[in-house]
Amino acid sequence: FEAGGRRLIDGIDLTLEAGRRSVILGPNGAGKSLFLRLIHGLIQPTSGRIAWSGRSPGREVRLSQAMVFQQPVLLRRSVAANVDYALRLRELPRAERQKRIEDVLTATGLRRFASQPARLLSVGEQQKLALARAWALRPDVLFLDEPTASLDPAATRAVEEIILRIDAGGTKIIMSTHDLAQASRLANEVLFLHRGRLCEQTPASVFFSAPRTAEAGYFLEGELFPQLRRIQQ
Repeated sequence: FEAGGRRLIDGIDLTLEAGRRSVILGPNGAGKSLFLRLIHGLIQPTSGRIAWSGRSPGREVRLSQAMVFQQPVLLRRSVAANVDYALRLRELPRAERQKRIEDVLTATGLRRFASQPARLLSVGEQQKLALARAWALRPDVLFLDEPTASLDPAATRAVEEIILRIDAGGTKIIMSTHDLAQASRLANEVLFLHRGRLCEQTPASVFFSAPRTAEAGYFLEGELFPQLRRIQQ
């Protein structure tokens, strides 16, 4: 993917399999959010091809997916109405919509807030609502772009528990984070990006114990990359 004469995503070639929680790691500017938007079909690659079970990420594929961003995008409606709106876009019958709303609000601990304005919720509760709205769609794939970056430890743990419940229901989780502890808790495999390149796609246990690339090693140790150290010196 190129923009403004710069190559921001550089020849990534990989396969993502069902049944694994895939966590994307990398320093700031590595291309994590851009990569998520590309594979979800929100933007188109400059060259190359993205396919989900052989299909390009057009409208039909996107209807089987959902995405939650770092900053929740909520409507000026009640908590329940936010979920209902997403379901009405899928043209689900009213009875089915009501059942799904009840299910996801109960599962995320938001049922008592159902009639309250969504934008009056705390930051952590707003992110729970964003997850509930995505979960109600019953997606095959759920993209999460640093969903706990603005949350305190308690809210982070609550969101992680919801993510694990969504995963247990059979939804493929593809998530970016800058939190190494969170990645170690949630990841089955790690995709490590640096400067728009995929340096590693490694089982999480291997990545955290014996990273295969120097870039990943520097990242895990919290060190600057060699070229940046030279500049500082």
